[in-house]
Amino acid sequence: MKAETVAGGGAVHEDSLYAEHKKIYPAAVQGLFRRIKWGLLIACLGVYYLLPFVRWNRGPDAPSQAVLIDFPNRRFYFFFIEIWPQEVYYITGLLILAALTLFLMNAVAGRVWCGYLCPQTVWTDLFLAVERLVEGDRRDRMKLDQAPWSAVKFGRKVLKHALWLGIAWWTGGAWVLYFSDAPTLVRDLLFFDAPLVAYIWIGILTFTTYILAGFAREQVCIYMCPWPRIQAALTDEWALNVSYRVDRGEPRTSVKAAERLRAAGQDAGDCIDCQQCVVVCPTGTDIRLGPQLSCIQCGLCIDACNNIMDKINRPHGLIAYDTDINIDRREHGKPEIYKFVRPRTILYVAVISIVIGIMTFVFTTRATLGVNVLHDRSPVYVVNSDGSIRNGYTIRILNKHREARDFVLSVTGAPERTRIEAVGATRKQDGNPIIEVGPDQSQEVRVNLIAPRDAKVDTTAPIHVTVTETRGGEKASAKDFFKGP
Repeated sequence: MKAETVAGGGAVHEDSLYAEHKKIYPAAVQGLFRRIKWGLLIACLGVYYLLPFVRWNRGPDAPSQAVLIDFPNRRFYFFFIEIWPQEVYYITGLLILAALTLFLMNAVAGRVWCGYLCPQTVWTDLFLAVERLVEGDRRDRMKLDQAPWSAVKFGRKVLKHALWLGIAWWTGGAWVLYFSDAPTLVRDLLFFDAPLVAYIWIGILTFTTYILAGFAREQVCIYMCPWPRIQAALTDEWALNVSYRVDRGEPRTSVKAAERLRAAGQDAGDCIDCQQCVVVCPTGTDIRLGPQLSCIQCGLCIDACNNIMDKINRPHGLIAYDTDINIDRREHGKPEIYKFVRPRTILYVAVISIVIGIMTFVFTTRATLGVNVLHDRSPVYVVNSDGSIRNGYTIRILNKHREARDFVLSVTGAPERTRIEAVGATRKQDGNPIIEVGPDQSQEVRVNLIAPRDAKVDTTAPIHVTVTETRGGEKASAKDFFKGP
């Protein structure tokens, strides 16, 4: 996009309204943070790719996949946890926990999520590793891109993209395995017997992974992701961030010039302007310019700088996780201060603990039985020919067990001597109908409450409809009303 401006004399100048994208060639680096990133990458991808194949015994007629989102049966399974559609609030709780944990991580160490655990970071690291394996490190890749096309260049490019597409395809394939029995679906996919929707989603996720991790890379972090903007508003001056310690690094000079200055008793910074912190950065950020939106806080610049410090016999930590407060304190000869425990972090930990406590309590005390009552609306009540008053209801009983159960239906609060009639119920206990509900099913029953002619009937009387399991005694109840003239 160009904007034309007319200067004196009629000359036309074209000024670009944006900076053209420059391809970044991150160099390989060794060090503590690179090892941490490799460990987390292997752990995250191992869990993602292999978890669908982990088995978990839930008994007969139950899926044996440890983690499964079972849409046909409306269930979510996570090892010993089973979530039903009526319990969508658990998903809400998990989302709240995820957000609060992200806020806590930000309060402690800035964009540590972005640098180590974000899927975009993990898959980009994997794609970069494949790129280095096929095309070489930074200089080799730059030379290859600038060289004219040849059989060697073509072969390497084809091999790289083939490996990228293979990773992207398996990424999409692993995702759909969470929605069906993994071994069965893999076999169906190989023999083209899988549902069409599985192939569609594999195609979508293959394409997005290939584009985002292979080409977009740092542009996703800088332009597409909203978290850097949100994080900047949530952070405070005590959060640790990857920082260039200007109090130690400036003034910059060469190694020999620094030695001469120190010998003369003059100030000389440890930074020798080698640019290694920039060339290893996956987003091309110069950390020496201070906090920037493009910095994902991955720590690779720390490893690169520490390696240079080893070579020039200077101590580590010219670039490190630090705070602006400590940089300022060191410049004024004051000791460093770190505040990991402060009102912000205490609040996040407290709220996280409360949410976990509530979810744990609700989960451990949840019922395996539910009942809903719907009163007839038209007519609300009926006066029979013998003078009795009838109210009609639709009652739905939910059995969450994997075996059929019998439930006794009873009503309290209705007028005296009110009779309960359940359509289709042939068995009774103490005058109350017994309803059989199949395993993992809900049963809808038409029920009439009939008050005798001489009963005292209020215009509106609150009632409780209760279902009680005949064997274990588990109960569930719902409120409604008995209507009269």
